[in-house]
Amino acid sequence: MRIKTHAILYIINVLTAIFFIIVTIFPNNILRIILGLPLVLLFPGYALVEAIFHRKSSMDRIERAALSFVFSVAVTIILGLILNYTVWGITVYSMLVSVAMFILITSIIAWFRQWKLPESEESIIYVDFASWSKQNLLSKTMSIILVTVTLSTIGILIYKFTKPNTSDRFTEFYILNSAGEANDYPTEITLGYAGQVDLVIINEEQKLTTYKVQIEVNGLPNGTFGPINLEPGEKSDSEISFTPTTSGEHQEVEFNLYENGQNESNLNLHLWINVH
Repeated sequence: MRIKTHAILYIINVLTAIFFIIVTIFPNNILRIILGLPLVLLFPGYALVEAIFHRKSSMDRIERAALSFVFSVAVTIILGLILNYTVWGITVYSMLVSVAMFILITSIIAWFRQWKLPESEESIIYVDFASWSKQNLLSKTMSIILVTVTLSTIGILIYKFTKPNTSDRFTEFYILNSAGEANDYPTEITLGYAGQVDLVIINEEQKLTTYKVQIEVNGLPNGTFGPINLEPGEKSDSEISFTPTTSGEHQEVEFNLYENGQNESNLNLHLWINVH
């Protein structure tokens, strides 16, 4: 069976569009992994290879398959590095859009370059298992190595996505001043007036987590923040206040973080103030 490159590129772009819809509508669906792996490990490189080496005589099938895999990994890494220095940053959606746009642009270039080629030079994939016995030893060895490496990489990624490392579970908890900086906190406060800070909580526990913060001044309760529910990776940035009830220097303001209704705080922060 012969499959022309035009048809393959069309199928790749359709699958990319389907994946975009699935991620948008079903963000936790297992199809994210099933379609996401070829989107990262095969589609960008294949479209790029066909855009650059558009003639069938440029290289054989094994070389095209190997370069598609290598180019896909390289393209994904480069796009991630570029996004890291943009306002969008590296997120699932920014990576998906950038990879999809790369596939579309390179596919259009490949279509255009192959459009007027003679039939003898059109890049075509042959699906013929009977021809396996006719290949020489080097071709068979290269094919086996390529398939093994590809399947091993896919297996490792699936395991990584489905079995996250429990040692990576943690909660980010810190305070900022009114300008969003980790310095120049309100340390000089007039009695009867409130001090204010930005309290930041980021859930990296890899599960839905409920947080509550108990505020104390000199060991006495002085307010509560929460409870709030945060999804994995979700961030809470809220302005909270505390009001000292007595004057004096070097008073301790403590922010105690509780998770999922626990009686003991997991994390705590300290701020020293002078009250006049």
